[in-house]
Amino acid sequence: MKEHQGSGPLDMVTHTFSRIMMWAPFFIVLIILYEVVMRYFFAAATLWVNEMSLWIAGGIYLSAGLYAMLQRSHIRIFIIYDMAPLWLRRVFDLLSTLCVGIFAFAVIWGGFGEAKAKFWRWETFGTAFDPPIPATNKPLILTMLLFLGLQAVSNLVRDWPAAAWVRKLFDVFVSVVIVGLASTAAYRLYIVPPEGNAVPLRWQIGIAIFLGGAVLLVIYGLIRDFNKTPTPISEMDEIEEEVQIIKGQVDGQPEIPDEILTGTPPKDND
Repeated sequence: MKEHQGSGPLDMVTHTFSRIMMWAPFFIVLIILYEVVMRYFFAAATLWVNEMSLWIAGGIYLSAGLYAMLQRSHIRIFIIYDMAPLWLRRVFDLLSTLCVGIFAFAVIWGGFGEAKAKFWRWETFGTAFDPPIPATNKPLILTMLLFLGLQAVSNLVRDWPAAAWVRKLFDVFVSVVIVGLASTAAYRLYIVPPEGNAVPLRWQIGIAIFLGGAVLLVIYGLIRDFNKTPTPISEMDEIEEEVQIIKGQVDGQPEIPDEILTGTPPKDND
């Protein structure tokens, strides 16, 4: 499958952070290899590798779902969808986007208080290594769900495709939302933190880098693609795609006769 680069401020943020997280599995493999070597060759097992791998794997799982939404590679059932006319397909697209938005809103609404409490008291895992998995992954779940809902709407706007003014209005709206949330988070963390704030300084610096990077990516994506017309994703049946590749209609290769593809050699007229 060819990777879809996306267009607009939201796609820019999703694509950039997802590409960064693609290196995380390699890091997990390295630390597990280190654990095996230390345990079985030097009899000095570590206390941090298991929790660290769980911690990073949680972030990979969340970012993978967001990346799948950007690439339109999530699981879909096309039995009825492919048989429906265009107007009914758009109704199905609206319903699926609405379901994603309702789910994201419900989880964020129900889990915000718990995530907020775990973050401000910097709740840890309670093991020997004691990483702050609850304090970081709980807010990360809600953040990824927010981006997931916005990404679903963004895909809908770009794949129909919508009118240029609708797309531009949505891009401006997304930019305002992300910059506003980042500014609010920075204000609450650095200007007027609540009583009982236990977030370590090094994590405050890391969060500042994350928020600043998201804002810069949003602004850059908005400026770069504001007048760009995105190319809609065309979903093709896998069998049909393979046939077209074989017949040379994708890569410009010479077309193979149907008789050869079907296994029926042409009859000799002599």
